[in-house]
Amino acid sequence: MLERLNEALEHVEEHLDGPIGADELARIARTSEYHFRRMFSALAGMPLSEYLRRRRLTVAGAEVLAGERTLLDIAVRYGYGSGEAFARAFRGMHGVGPGEARRTGAALRSQPRLAFRLVIEGSSTMQYRIVTKGEFRVVGKKARVPLVYEGVNPEIAEFVKGLGQDTVRRIAELSDQAPEGIVSVCDDLDPNRAEGSELDYYHAVVTDAQAPADLDVLTVPAGTWAVFENTGPYPRALQTLWADVYAQWFPSNPYRTRTGPEILRTRVAPDGAEATAELWIPVERTTA
Repeated sequence: MLERLNEALEHVEEHLDGPIGADELARIARTSEYHFRRMFSALAGMPLSEYLRRRRLTVAGAEVLAGERTLLDIAVRYGYGSGEAFARAFRGMHGVGPGEARRTGAALRSQPRLAFRLVIEGSSTMQYRIVTKGEFRVVGKKARVPLVYEGVNPEIAEFVKGLGQDTVRRIAELSDQAPEGIVSVCDDLDPNRAEGSELDYYHAVVTDAQAPADLDVLTVPAGTWAVFENTGPYPRALQTLWADVYAQWFPSNPYRTRTGPEILRTRVAPDGAEATAELWIPVERTTA
């Protein structure tokens, strides 16, 4: 998988001065566009669109300093419809406008080319299982919140705090299947997974029970799930688990993500220092 991702990155470098579609890159990587965007974001630490923008502005910066083309020619060459749009993007990355950079020979910033490598640590084994589930419902309370990669998500914490013990108890009583008990469910994520992008967050249970009218419901079609488990410092270990799944497990196993919610069952120790997590990710088996 990593070899094919790198082939897609080579395609990027060869076409920085032309259209680059995520669908074409996914075809080169022999996976779905949905999975390609999620894999790229997890491994690169930025959305594909941001990487393409930074690489184009890096190469454009070198051309600005070289002085062989007009600034408008460079703008058009790298996909900007006007000199003003190019200047804004250029200043946003380099901290200086293209005209000033050319006049003064200013130092510019650079986005290095990416190449993915699988680092084998060998000190631990990722514990997982593959589960096939029929259609089920996620029932609980929903909020639209921003994606946060590091630390506790303050909007989720405030949302859960405001639910009240009686509401949480009524939700918990509806649990009738794995993963048991109250779970955190994330759905309708931006495929690029840019930090700050919004998602639907459910404080809910997985159930076949009928939902009371005051609760939110998400119906999840039948499918296959990869289930991962770990224990460690809270909340860091949970976020590390998600990162390791994309950086280590997917490149090493014949599965890819499919459309669907991600479900996290967390049991925090009484002192709040550690937690045991069970992460459910919707997957499908690859054919190559």
